[in-house]
Amino acid sequence: MDFFPLLLLLLPCRIQVGSSMKLSPETLTVLRGEEARFTCSASGIQWNVMVWLLNGTVTLTISKKIGILPSTNPNVKAEESPTSKGDSWVFVLKSTEWYNQGPVTCDLQDIDRKTANLFVQEKGSVKVSGADKLAFKGQSILFECQATAWFPEPTLQWQVNDKKVSQGEYNISSEQSEKSLFTVTSNLSVTAAKSSRVDCLVSVSALPAPLKSSVRLTVVAEVVQEEDDCTVALVATASVSALLLLLLLCICTVLCYRQRRQAKPGPQEAIRFDQSVSGRGLVAEVTGGEVNLGYSSEGPTDAVYRQMDFVSFHKVPDVACTSSLPLHCEKQTQMCVAEENPKIVRTITTV
Repeated sequence: MDFFPLLLLLLPCRIQVGSSMKLSPETLTVLRGEEARFTCSASGIQWNVMVWLLNGTVTLTISKKIGILPSTNPNVKAEESPTSKGDSWVFVLKSTEWYNQGPVTCDLQDIDRKTANLFVQEKGSVKVSGADKLAFKGQSILFECQATAWFPEPTLQWQVNDKKVSQGEYNISSEQSEKSLFTVTSNLSVTAAKSSRVDCLVSVSALPAPLKSSVRLTVVAEVVQEEDDCTVALVATASVSALLLLLLLCICTVLCYRQRRQAKPGPQEAIRFDQSVSGRGLVAEVTGGEVNLGYSSEGPTDAVYRQMDFVSFHKVPDVACTSSLPLHCEKQTQMCVAEENPKIVRTITTV
């Protein structure tokens, strides 16, 4: 009779032999706004009610006979595993927020309970200040990277041409805002040796890959060396262009000089014109008349001056001829003298 109470105590233990309860994952880290999923399985356990608690508060209840009971939280749901025969359920938090961070518990009523941990992180932004940079070889260039609105404090890493920069070559400072968000700032000094791509990478554990911001550093000396052939061609083209320009300038100078010489009258033409004018003036003094500038002797040059004279003078006075017969002259010459009064006639005859 003394062994009967002991058998009653050992009976439940014998029934649970080979049974187990499991909650996975034990720790889950997600970004704010992403979905969180936990699986609770009860293999070989005769359970009736499964209760899910978030931060100690009942969020969802599942009955093995009825299924999912109505919940007041629209942000949660449960999914039955297709191969579990009702012994495995997935608790889904549709969109995580910071206040969801904490313990997640699966409680098999009057049997057992398991607890996991949920962590919620915030993905911010990253930006390298300024645009692409141009530098001479050997010049020191400063780059600044700022990561804003992250939680928890993110890790920051610099890369130059996909190679990590040692942490001793740059500095990092961080500050936390009232909303518990972190802002991280870092400065990196690079000596311009060759053209490179500079990357700033920021990440938290929930990110599958770091966020990256990049700028381009172009070294002027390297561009000239790499494009040596192009530089030689450019110099040759410039030299040929300068020679052609000089030749064109010489041709223009010669043409202008020849044109000016053709436009200037020659010495013989000037003498002929002076003689013509002086001769006409002498005749006018002897006869007491006026010089008729419209008259010309001969030659194409005189014809030009005659045409100009006729344009300049509107009227030529009437001309009358007079003659007289002195006895001591052997040759007779008749001269016409212009008079203002056409009725007065003067005749000069020389024999």
